[in-house]
Parts: sequence; C-alpha cells; structure tokens
Amino acid sequence: MSKKYNVVVVGAGPAGYVAAIRCAQLGMSVACVDEWHNAQGESSLGGTCLNVGCIPSKALLESSHLFAMAQNEFKDHGISVTKLRIDVPIMMARKDKVVTELTQGIKALFKANKVEFFHGHARLAQGKKVEVRERGGKKIIDTLEADNIILAAGSSSVHLDQAPLDQQYIVDSTGALEFDAVPKRLGIIGAGAIGLELASVWSRLGSEVVLIEAMDEFLSIADQQISRAAFRSYKKQGMDIRINARLLSATVKNKQVQVTYEDNRGAQQVVFDKLIVAVGRKPNSDTMFGDEMELVIDERSFIHVNKYCETSVPGIYAIGDIVRGPMLAHKGSEEGMMVAERIAGQASSVNYDLIPSVIYTQPEIAWVGKTEQACEAEGVPVNIGIFPMTASGRARAMAASEGMVKIIAHKETDRVLGVHIFSAQASELIAQAVMAMEMGASAEDIALTVFAHPTLAEAIHEAALAVDMRAIHIKN
Repeated sequence: MSKKYNVVVVGAGPAGYVAAIRCAQLGMSVACVDEWHNAQGESSLGGTCLNVGCIPSKALLESSHLFAMAQNEFKDHGISVTKLRIDVPIMMARKDKVVTELTQGIKALFKANKVEFFHGHARLAQGKKVEVRERGGKKIIDTLEADNIILAAGSSSVHLDQAPLDQQYIVDSTGALEFDAVPKRLGIIGAGAIGLELASVWSRLGSEVVLIEAMDEFLSIADQQISRAAFRSYKKQGMDIRINARLLSATVKNKQVQVTYEDNRGAQQVVFDKLIVAVGRKPNSDTMFGDEMELVIDERSFIHVNKYCETSVPGIYAIGDIVRGPMLAHKGSEEGMMVAERIAGQASSVNYDLIPSVIYTQPEIAWVGKTEQACEAEGVPVNIGIFPMTASGRARAMAASEGMVKIIAHKETDRVLGVHIFSAQASELIAQAVMAMEMGASAEDIALTVFAHPTLAEAIHEAALAVDMRAIHIKN
C-alpha cells in the first residue's frame, strides 16, 4: 500500500532539501527520497554540493590558501614559521568533518520540519507515484503517492572516452578531493570553474599543475577584461594553462598518466602523476523515469520546464541541475523555494537574469548580469566604471591588492547592467551588486550610498563613481 503526501521531493541536494523544508514550512506533508551514501554506505544528505562539491572543495581551498600564506606571505607580517609542512591526511580529515557536520545538520532540519526521509533510488511511476528502490534500482522498498512531485536529482561529472577513469591515477572532481598526498605533476582536463579551483588547491600545496582546455578562449563565460586579468594572475601563480588544446588520449603506464593532446602546433605529449577530468557536468535525468511518464527532455537530457519549473506533466516540477540555466547550488535552492511557494498558491518567481557566479580561486572571480561583450553584441550603449584594488586601503593592508571591480551601466538610463569583480572576497562583495541590481539601482544610486571605511566594498562605491568619471582615489 502506498504512502500519501502532499509533496514528494526526489533528491536532497541544495535544490531538493530546500524545496522539502519550504513545503513543510507551508504546512504540507512532505517526503524526500535520496540515494546518496557516504564511504560507510550510510545516507548522507546534501547531494553533490555538500558531499563532494561546493563544501569540501572550499574546505581544501581554505587549507591550501593558509598554507600558501604561511609559506609566502607571513614573513611580510613579521611572522616566522620554521619547518613548514603540509599533512594531507589531517587536511582531508578536517574537510570530512566539515561535510559530516553539515550533512547531519540537514538531517536535523528534516526532523525539525517533519520531513520524512527515504534512503533509496527514486523512480517515477504513473499516477503521481514514486517508487523507492534499493541501490541498483531493482527491488522496490516503498511506494509514495503525492499531489505534487518535485524532481531535484542533480548532476554528475561528464566522463571522457579518451580518459577512462580508474579513480587512482585518472580521477574526476570527486577523486581529486581524496588525494592522500600532493602529486608532483598534476594534469587537469578543463580550465573552467571546477578545474581552476582544483588547480588552486594542489598548486598551492606544491604540485606542478598543467590545465588542458579545449576552448580557444579562456573563461569565455566571464567578462573578458576580468578573464584576461585572471589568466595573467594564474600564470604568475604557477598554473600552466594551455588553451585550444584538445585531449586525444590518456593512458596509465608504470604508475604514471601519459597524455596526448592536440593544439595549433600538432600532437603534444605530457606525463603526469595524476590526471583530473573536470570538463563539466550532466543532468541525472536518465534513471528516474521511462517514456511512459511523457516528460519532455531536450537533446542534452535536461527536463523541459516553464519559467516556474513546471514540467509537461501537471503536478510534476523539476529544479536545479536537471533543468535549464546554470548548474549552481544557489540557483537550485531558489527554484526549490519558488516551486514550494507556488504549490502553496503564492506568486513566487526567480529572477534568472541576476544569478551570481563565483570562481573560488585567489583572487576570486564573481559576476552578475551582462558582460561588456554581451552588451556590445546586443548594441546596448554603456558607460563603464573600473576601480583597481591597488587603490583600496583595506586591500593594501590585507596584502590583497590584485584585481578590480567593474560596473557596467546603461549609457542612457544609468541602470546597472552588470558587475564583475576579480579580487579577494569577491564572493562576498558580489552580494551587494545583486541586491542593488534586484532593486533596479543606477550607478548613481550606488555612488550616493555610504560605504564603511576601510573596506574592500569601497571598491564597488568607487567603481560606481568611476562610471560618471568622478572616482576619488584614482585618476579618471
């Protein structure tokens, strides 16, 4: 006999668990099904982001950043460190502890909000039913029936036939978070956000890192002025980034990875101790349902939804990485909130034009809205204000004066169209830009706002002033 709920959520990642909790807050009976398990075979809530993505990678980025500071910058502060070394197992144990604490936190939130959790593989059945199956997807453990179903199954790493994973020498992004020692020579296929962050971790700890990127333009999704500045910075940090380089093969021989790639000079060969494949992610839509469900899926396996995340089947919604838009945790979470509130009859929506993006290198890259090249392609007239972090007193005091803030405003209306930041703590600074743009702010609105001194945020104020050629702490 099936169990009946107002809502069944498939997936307990940032999209799914937020949707489940919000539905419960709104008075609905809610069940959540998730099949993620940790190394001990136990359920572990939070999806890719919390278990093997956003959170563990940021924990390692923080550890490696502190090591690099102790190695290269402490002496400038009058701090002497002798016999500096990195203990990778301890660093990994700290990362695991952070993950465990946060996954247990979601479990506690489910309990507090009376969300019933089922550990297993979810498969849709006709009549708005969800079958909960044991690992492997064969034996049915429970059958859940719902008025509404929210699909939030997340995504998985894209694999390459040219580089078959063995999770020892050739690994994906998950395996790259589990190294027990610092590789002497590390290769990374893909120089996007994931590749750059993993490169940052291991290069700071002493790896000689080579990134092989098939695209002929570095970070084409970012504003090109920002991406060029970042490229120069990463090269100075020791990352060898090879653009327009297409992987041909990767094979393991004598405990080393032999890689062949092709660039404008022809075929090239290089040898690594470890190789990370970080070429993107694909939606986990392939094992949740069959053709009988009549859900529309595009050629890239994304489930088709409208702007409110409703699928082609009434009462079934899809959110997060399995639908259109950037594969970002915060985008999925906001979709989860929106869907829960719309099921409850509220007029909720997501502003897809103002979803911030962040790359957690050092300095960080963050942006929201349109790039300069997008405005140019669309024929939008703009004024641009740029403030270099070298002119920031707080950045100087922090020894973090690399980078800039760039504000793009419409030339006629002065409304802010895009903000692009390459600096320390850019991930925190970008929130101010998102809030301003969400409220329809002009560059003058930001320029008239009082910012505390000394702060990194003053760079946003000065960039807004620079839009109108009246920045104070640089020549206009």
